[in-house]
Amino acid sequence: MSKKIKVTFRENELFEFDEGITYKEISEHFKQYFDYDILIVKVDNDLVDLSDSLKKKCNIDFFDKSSETGNSIYCRSARFIFILAVKNVLGENIEVIAEHSQDNGVYFSIEGCKLTKEIVNKIYKEMKQIVKEDYLFTKLSVSRLDAIKYFKKLKKIDKANVLKYISNTYINLYRINDIYDYFYGKMAYSTSQIDDFKLTFINENGLVLSLPDIINPECTLDYKHHEKIFNKFLEYTNWGKLLNVKNAADLNLIISKAKVGELINLAEAYYDSQLAKIADDIYNSDRNIKLILIAGPSSSGKTTTSKKLDIYLRSKGFITHPISLDNYYTDMDKRILDKNGKPDFESVRALDINLFNKNLSNLLEGKKVSLPTFNFVLGKKEYNDNFLQLGDNDIIIVEGLHALNDELTMSISKNQKYKIYISPLTQLNIDNHNHIHTSDIRKLRRIVRDNRQRGMGALETLRLWPDIKSGERENIFKFQDDVDTVVNSSLIYEVGVLKIYAEPLLFNINEDEPEYSEALRLINFLRNFLPIPSDNVPNDSVLREFIGGSCFKD
Repeated sequence: MSKKIKVTFRENELFEFDEGITYKEISEHFKQYFDYDILIVKVDNDLVDLSDSLKKKCNIDFFDKSSETGNSIYCRSARFIFILAVKNVLGENIEVIAEHSQDNGVYFSIEGCKLTKEIVNKIYKEMKQIVKEDYLFTKLSVSRLDAIKYFKKLKKIDKANVLKYISNTYINLYRINDIYDYFYGKMAYSTSQIDDFKLTFINENGLVLSLPDIINPECTLDYKHHEKIFNKFLEYTNWGKLLNVKNAADLNLIISKAKVGELINLAEAYYDSQLAKIADDIYNSDRNIKLILIAGPSSSGKTTTSKKLDIYLRSKGFITHPISLDNYYTDMDKRILDKNGKPDFESVRALDINLFNKNLSNLLEGKKVSLPTFNFVLGKKEYNDNFLQLGDNDIIIVEGLHALNDELTMSISKNQKYKIYISPLTQLNIDNHNHIHTSDIRKLRRIVRDNRQRGMGALETLRLWPDIKSGERENIFKFQDDVDTVVNSSLIYEVGVLKIYAEPLLFNINEDEPEYSEALRLINFLRNFLPIPSDNVPNDSVLREFIGGSCFKD
């Protein structure tokens, strides 16, 4: 007679199952709670493959693609299916490289073949066939050294090299049919669960694999090409190739040779060159630019960028005046409420839009204006003889969450505005099949800064992150195309520096916290990189905004 084991679902309902039953079989009892296929199980707060077996009393929960956890599983599994489909259609000698995030998907470059729309369509049909075949994603725990030998034999040097620098004795490979690959994360149960995706031909060098997101999990939206973001990614990728730094192993090699100081200097020079070019563009423009607007998602480095740009503009003879949007919050007794009945600080309606437009219009007309200062203790604007009047060479810099929203500057002529979108658009990969999400870089930056400036642990930052992302979708991303230029604040070396500061904070999250699995994912991500001491990071670096020691005031 089989031994019965007690299982608690969502720390509420108690069930009993036979010892040795798979979590896939258990999931069938709970599928009525989910709108989509169950992809992964959380056992006592640890993510576990559905193919694993029940061995002891535990708490369990499941995730489908409508959750952050499930969506990551879905996207990772889809990438594996795509890689297999490319191999089946184009052969063994084709190299697939996951370059970067793009819209709701990933841009892949294909080396060894010039793409056409017809080829892309064949790859799509092959993906559908792999889904139809319902292959299992089979996990295999192997010696790291054996994995290195395996990938060297296949001439997958990018994977062999990155595994050289991690300390794990064993790693997990996943298999579809007869193909093994290494990913830093879990996979779905079978290919039939990954049935919704789109491929979009971009050019002869690459395509985009689009996937559902947690806002629209029911279907994959049509791909929307963000030209300026795409070109900035491409520019940085080509620059990385010139330096022979394309992935974690390339960076680790430089660190191991004690040559990272030169790379830091090159990365800082590249970042600065973007701001110098903006200052040149504004100086040489035939437009009457009087207002510079800077915005980007959380932890993009907006503060440092605006202050460094201020210096470049002043070197051109401009007289600059930074204006903070924080001083234009509506008084607390007039503040609109969010869905939880609390004062809303995220909406553009939290700002006194009419006053801001009136002040800007008067300033651009050459009038003397009394600017407000918001008293956060009293919750209202105050006027403390802070007057401003613009001259011919004067220019205003506005940096903030809503700076790119035209509603905020509706009274100002487009000819007088220069819009800048900023984000860390990293070109660095872990290996050819594992790219780095820009949101992961921003998340690590935010964890480090929150701890340094606010005394917060990584747990609190991770809890806030879903709300941060929601605010970015609503207030930032939809304005990224209507800008004059994009600034990439990513530094090719920064993960190694962030590792030193973020890793201990992530280890401090207990296993019984809901955020533990995300902390573990980030720890496993950071394990791919050797640490870089911050000694050589300049005090005017955008990275100093997060790790401390900046010559600019926070």
